[in-house]
Amino acid sequence: MTVELMPFDPAKYLDNEETIREYIRYVMSDGTTEEILQAFKDVARARGMAQIAKDSGLSRESLYKTFSEGSKPRFDTILRVSRALGMPLTV
Repeated sequence: MTVELMPFDPAKYLDNEETIREYIRYVMSDGTTEEILQAFKDVARARGMAQIAKDSGLSRESLYKTFSEGSKPRFDTILRVSRALGMPLTV
């Protein structure tokens, strides 16, 4: 018997603010740089990349570049995206 696996897409499950905040909080607490960028990308996709682009003042192309594998985005870009997501970075 062959088992067919479907790719997992976290963005499908990020459907409310509490879930989104817990997801980001969890990844930020112990995640690598790549995992944190992936989490931001998942949330941006769940909310709509076009809306995040508009709210951050970045182009959609710039966002896709920011979240591409191996990217090294500037801190300013991360701040703008985190604020657009409604999750400013705090200490």
